[in-house]
Amino acid sequence: MHMPLQSLWAETRDSEPVRERLFKVLRQSIIQGMLAPGQALSEKEIADHFSVSRQPVREAFIRLSEAGLVEVRPQRGTYVVKISQRAVLEARFVREAVEVAIVRQAASKGLKSGIMAELHDLLDRQRRCIAPHDYGRFYRLDEEFHRMLSLGVEQHAAWKVIEDVRAQLDRVRYLSVPDSTPIARLIDQHAAIVAAIEERDTARAEHAMRHHLREIFISLPDLVKRFPDLFDSQETASLIEEASQ
Repeated sequence: MHMPLQSLWAETRDSEPVRERLFKVLRQSIIQGMLAPGQALSEKEIADHFSVSRQPVREAFIRLSEAGLVEVRPQRGTYVVKISQRAVLEARFVREAVEVAIVRQAASKGLKSGIMAELHDLLDRQRRCIAPHDYGRFYRLDEEFHRMLSLGVEQHAAWKVIEDVRAQLDRVRYLSVPDSTPIARLIDQHAAIVAAIEERDTARAEHAMRHHLREIFISLPDLVKRFPDLFDSQETASLIEEASQ
């Protein structure tokens, strides 16, 4: 076990059930690449590392399997799966459908009181991540930006959908910054979304969100070439071409 997993554990709340804390820690460690594709996961080792019983570890493995992050092979063990380009592109499709609807509502009907100020504050905090190359902090602020948009139009279920599908996208997102996707570019895209909502320009808000979420069509082919061992070798780049049309 890597020590960074312990730091992720410390970020979870003591009041949460152990199985939920384990799921969050293992999910994030896979997304960030601390647990690499193809790596075997041991129930006993993880249980011992966190001083918990094996039952919540087993439950966390089941949820990770449902999220498409691990494969449970009967009699053989549990393994971190390689990144599926198809799963990434399918998740992007769902996310675009949901988030474009969110910004359409935000631009046409407005946001809850105080949300616009919070979005501008998030943009300022994101910009302060550029110079020190604080990518970890930017990821958290990026997630908060998109969550704030959903909650700003009181679409809590929409955010739940986004959370459920974004695991594979997040794996690519961690790989893409900063070489394939500079965070300054992403922040500029966030700013364009906010400006369109602020000006109540529905068409521009939709276009800005689509443009932002289609950034992956640029970064994914490059990442597949640079990190071939992390991706499912049975899939081809033609998937990306089909999805972007």
